[in-house]
Amino acid sequence: MSGLLVVACGQTSAPNSSNAPNAPANSPNTIPIGIAVAQTSNVALLGQEQVTGAKIAEAYFNKQGGVNGTPIRLIFQDTAGDEQGTINAFNTLIAQDKVVGIVGPTLSQQAFSADPIAERAGVPVIAPSNTAKGIPQIGKYISRVSAPVAVVAPNAIEAALKINPQIKKVAVFFAQNDAFSKSETGTFQETVKQKGLELATVQTFQTTDTDFQSQVTNAINIKPDLIIISGLSADGGNLVKQLRELGYQGLIIGGNGLNTSNILPVCKALCDGIIIAQAYSPELKNDINKAFRDIYVEQNKKEPPQFSAQAFTGVQVFVEALRSLDTKTKLNTLDLATLRTQLNETLLVGKYETPLGEIAFTPEGEIIQKQFFVAQIKMEADGNSGKFTFLQ
Repeated sequence: MSGLLVVACGQTSAPNSSNAPNAPANSPNTIPIGIAVAQTSNVALLGQEQVTGAKIAEAYFNKQGGVNGTPIRLIFQDTAGDEQGTINAFNTLIAQDKVVGIVGPTLSQQAFSADPIAERAGVPVIAPSNTAKGIPQIGKYISRVSAPVAVVAPNAIEAALKINPQIKKVAVFFAQNDAFSKSETGTFQETVKQKGLELATVQTFQTTDTDFQSQVTNAINIKPDLIIISGLSADGGNLVKQLRELGYQGLIIGGNGLNTSNILPVCKALCDGIIIAQAYSPELKNDINKAFRDIYVEQNKKEPPQFSAQAFTGVQVFVEALRSLDTKTKLNTLDLATLRTQLNETLLVGKYETPLGEIAFTPEGEIIQKQFFVAQIKMEADGNSGKFTFLQ
């Protein structure tokens, strides 16, 4: 052993740091993979779903023998919801924990700040939920299993037009302090114009806002047939709530930041009917999605969300690429820098059957994904529980 697979002895900052089921802490015979997502802050509703998906992947693949007999060990670092927290997490995972690769971060805004650190260090990063334009172009070590917003978002508008072909006037809301929301709203606004619809008003807010009365009043006054929201789950849920409370009765499209069941406690019964394009469906029929879905439902008593499925997939890609590389060159014969480089090269040329369906990557690191979906939130009569119902 060259010391490469030794997990660093330092404690991670995340509250749920080490949980490998088949390897004791600090075991020299594990392969460390970093998970850098938002476990705290206003982004935690999304990051906690990613932690769940990653932990399921760790247990699932270690039960299968890990990487040709060597267990993986996930090392969690909490990025919180800002850029500096992500930079700190990446630096710790790379220099202290000496991970072979990183799954993360949660937000595109964070990725644009932290991914260049991994790029300079030659550490492969798989983005589980960074869908903004330009993520793979950060560098050759940056790839993503989250389909770009330009591919996914237009499906939601098409679904809305099927539900109500009379839509003509559209109001758009977006969080101006979030890189992903700005990228996503650009796609939404362009699609609105391409469909021959009227973009009647564009209202901005901050992801930290809780009061949207001014923006909501401005939008309702122009009598839109459709409202599109690009934000995160907490602010987006509150915005939906205030739209309904102030009288808007038309269709609402939520962007990817609202694509979580954690929005349901925020807007409760008023979440009903929100349309959200999806890169994942629990109903996708393949063996690994069935295994993932069964484990998730058993543990959480609800269907798995997209953010959990994508985090699982990020871990899966690393595991399968490591297995492939190990069959050609034993991992414990490689120094860490060489392993990281060869792992990145290997993962980019693979094909993977995942909970998202069959995926692969372009040489630049962009995901190639075949199937996409659209769901609509259906709330139960109690107004507290609901589910994503997939539209045909």
